[in-house]
Amino acid sequence: MSRIGKKVVAVPQGVQVTIEDQTVTVQGKLGTLTRVFHPGVKIERDDDVLSVAVKNRDGNSALWGLARSLLNNMVVGVSKGFSRVLEIQGVGYRAAVNDTVLQLNLGFSHPIDYQLPPGVTAQVEKNVVVTLSGMDPERIGQACADIRRYRPPEPYKGKGIRNAGEMILRKVGKKK
Repeated sequence: MSRIGKKVVAVPQGVQVTIEDQTVTVQGKLGTLTRVFHPGVKIERDDDVLSVAVKNRDGNSALWGLARSLLNNMVVGVSKGFSRVLEIQGVGYRAAVNDTVLQLNLGFSHPIDYQLPPGVTAQVEKNVVVTLSGMDPERIGQACADIRRYRPPEPYKGKGIRNAGEMILRKVGKKK
């Protein structure tokens, strides 16, 4: 039994949900998301509530909680949206946004231009705080991971790109 899968997903005002076979389309004020779910999962709608069930519990019970979480993320994404914050630390490290390109100066001999994926927007505050926002948490998380990969935080001085609130274990430098 899945504790997460048993919970229902509330559909807020202004969000339309269309269920056709295993394809679920959710429309809201921020846009439209569509996902095809596994055939072993059954999604039902009762008024303003969505519920997820498994067709047989033999091999598909692991997908029950996953399907419910993905469905909830779709509903929350089109109504409220998601955002993640990255912090840049280091002397001379900075970021800027031009339309859909995030320009990063990270101590290399050249600036790095990162093309934002569709559906993801970026805002830069104080040249070192980058906020990525959008409807799909998977795309936002992947964009954060891609950006962080350019200059991960190093353990001696802590320079690099980190998620907001991330703790970096610092190492002691050389002893004389």
